[in-house]
Amino acid sequence: MTDGSAPHPPIPAGAERPPAGPGRRRAPARARRLAAAGLAALAAVVAVTLAVRGGAAPACAAPPLEAAPPLGAGAHTGKATFYDSKGAGGNCSRPAAPTNRLYVALGPSEYAAGASCGGFLDVTGPRGTVRVLVMDQCPECASGHLDLSAEAFARIADPVQGVVRVTYRAVVDPALPGPLTFRIKEGASQWWFAVLVGDHGNPLRSVEVRQNGSWRAADREDYNYWLIPSGAGPGPYTIRVTDVYGHRATATGIRMAPGQVQRSTVRMYGAGAVTTTRPAKPSRSPSARPTSASPSPPPSSPSTPTPSTPTPVVEAAAPGACA
Repeated sequence: MTDGSAPHPPIPAGAERPPAGPGRRRAPARARRLAAAGLAALAAVVAVTLAVRGGAAPACAAPPLEAAPPLGAGAHTGKATFYDSKGAGGNCSRPAAPTNRLYVALGPSEYAAGASCGGFLDVTGPRGTVRVLVMDQCPECASGHLDLSAEAFARIADPVQGVVRVTYRAVVDPALPGPLTFRIKEGASQWWFAVLVGDHGNPLRSVEVRQNGSWRAADREDYNYWLIPSGAGPGPYTIRVTDVYGHRATATGIRMAPGQVQRSTVRMYGAGAVTTTRPAKPSRSPSARPTSASPSPPPSSPSTPTPSTPTPVVEAAAPGACA
């Protein structure tokens, strides 16, 4: 699917404004009514706000909740409904829905402007657990509200129920269907670069393109393409991909072939992967300076190591300070 074509050669920064394509979800319009009591309450809130701001000490509005994808091994509770994308790839711009039809749309706070795209969730309901691909956004859904595909919902509950309570958790390092895929966007050229990365398993943290001996970072759009508005040259491209758990893979030979899905020869992780792994927080190297002679502490009894989940690396904008 496409979210619109890019202009060809150089375009002003911020000029690309792709329209919603097939499968992109929109919130239904709703009529709003304000009763007299509601207007009175609103007036009271405004009056209190003005009074506070007029005092000696400035007041700060509460910062909005930070949008972030579900990550790590922690469990979340919420509710699930279902819908049908009719085969389209959703707000994440996949060419099509997955063949197993097991996918989910997340509300804005968990969709996180596309940061969740391509990750997986294990969702548990009354009938069992299903693994779903994050493929779409549900604009009207609050945090914890999962809008599953009809097929996924039927795995965990009776569709007649319509809405059920669920628990869900992110899947760390799910099995990969194959090497990374890359799709250059329609309208792209040496002057305007946009790529969609697929089959990466975990949500992505960054995509970079090698140009003139250095790496150029691409910016993720909320429809899941990674953009370099000024272009990255005619290609072929070397593209470096890093996920939120530090897995990194570099693919070469990606051509300027808009609209075509190109499968690379590298996997993000796992068997057959030729990758480097970046730790979430680099550990400090042991000091090389000599130490004074002192008795060594007695050896402690061996303990069984406990399995751990990689620490996700998430980059988020810091809230602005009060003026």
